[in-house]
Amino acid sequence: MEIAVIWVPAHIEPSEPAVARCLSHLRRHSYRFAGIMRASWETVEQTMIDGEVDVVVIADFAHLPPDRSPRIELANSPDGDADEDRTVPDTQLD
Repeated sequence: MEIAVIWVPAHIEPSEPAVARCLSHLRRHSYRFAGIMRASWETVEQTMIDGEVDVVVIADFAHLPPDRSPRIELANSPDGDADEDRTVPDTQLD
């Protein structure tokens, strides 16, 4: 089971709506919840580098600093919704 933290930047207030959205995501994916971080992005990044955390869950892409590293971007179709969960159709042959 992957270890996940919720990251809500310190300037986001109230934080409860973001936390609630992230907790819902954690439940859907059966991650092991390790806590809520209100630290700087660099601190969160270091927990990933150190192997303490497998997944960082955020409520909104706008919460991420634009100059973060590592930078991961989702190439999405113009008519798609980047916020919705994507599932891959079952392609296994019987």
